[in-house]
Amino acid sequence: MQFIVMVLTVRLTPEGGFPSLHAMPARGRKRTAKIKTTLTRRVVDALRPTDKPWIAWDDKLTGFGVRVHPSGAKSFVVNYRAGAGGRAAPNRRVVIGRHTALAPARARRLAQELLGRAAGGGDPAGARAAPTLGEACEDYMAAGRGRRESTQRHYRALVRLHLDDWLARPLDAIERRDVEALFDDVTERAGWAAANQTVCLLRAFYRRPCIDCEGLRNPVDLWLAGGGRLHPPTRRRIPTPAEVLPRWRAGIDAAVRNPVTRDALRFGLYTGMRRNEVLTLRWESVDAAGMTFRIDETKTGAPLLLPITRQLSALLERRAGSASPWVFPSPTSASGHIENVQHLNAPIGAAGGAKFWFHALRNCFITVAERNLLLPRGLTKRLVNHARPGDVTEGYAAD
Repeated sequence: MQFIVMVLTVRLTPEGGFPSLHAMPARGRKRTAKIKTTLTRRVVDALRPTDKPWIAWDDKLTGFGVRVHPSGAKSFVVNYRAGAGGRAAPNRRVVIGRHTALAPARARRLAQELLGRAAGGGDPAGARAAPTLGEACEDYMAAGRGRRESTQRHYRALVRLHLDDWLARPLDAIERRDVEALFDDVTERAGWAAANQTVCLLRAFYRRPCIDCEGLRNPVDLWLAGGGRLHPPTRRRIPTPAEVLPRWRAGIDAAVRNPVTRDALRFGLYTGMRRNEVLTLRWESVDAAGMTFRIDETKTGAPLLLPITRQLSALLERRAGSASPWVFPSPTSASGHIENVQHLNAPIGAAGGAKFWFHALRNCFITVAERNLLLPRGLTKRLVNHARPGDVTEGYAAD
């Protein structure tokens, strides 16, 4: 019985839609699907993942392609035969880099260099044992299926802000001194917390490659072994509500022009909720008749059901009537709701005469509950959705 393999040639439509398929018969033992097209940025971005990895080959440079993983990650690859044995020589495949770290034109030039070395009898796969930092980053992200989407976004933001220049570097080309310089630079530009998080994330990127690549050392571990130290965490001074609330109110009224944003800040004060929980609140979660609202996605994973107080009722009435599904919509954001209020911290603090940050609203809420209303600790923890085993609520209250 003869087995037939369908090799599919695909080209993008002029409108940029999904490629059209043209079948070509070929002999083989498996049923595979291959796409052959000119790999440009638009073409690579349009490629869609399936339940199994597959490769789109370039029709101008033989052996150059892009592998599309089921997770959506895409890697530029080069296929060649090592040595001078012709078709009898062993077949090799080298990963050049992730499409998020390399432009297709740059990847094609690197592929030409590797193919040239292979044509001269060399074996580029044997000379390149370690992946690039961009590849290690994508592998780490793809492996984190249990992580929250907000955590993944935070990790990618750290990479974009502090590691973007390193993504094309092989892991074995990053040394202890590089980590030390990175740590000092991020500390100066973005503060101690960002520096700690960036270095810890870099350390995590190396864990799997250090197992897969013999002789690869984690430069963050070497930095720590050589005397490097992360910054000790410091907690901001928590001001008393009587001291700062009048100033914050004056600062919000003076510095925040958008009434939707002003109400979002007030909502955080009246409920003690975390910033993302406030900004992503939907109308479908608000029960006006029952005078409650529900937060399904919380930091602890436990849904939160809270009462609508008199202040919240008046605030929600002001926001009602919008066609948006979000309580605090934004016409300019991709998500449709307000996403960023951090840029208002400094103007509010300057206008009111007291340093302001969104999480301090949560501190004030807990302080009033603990110190003024003398609510039981368990009730306060339930109101602010603190995990029960760890008693951190006390540390959120001002003395």
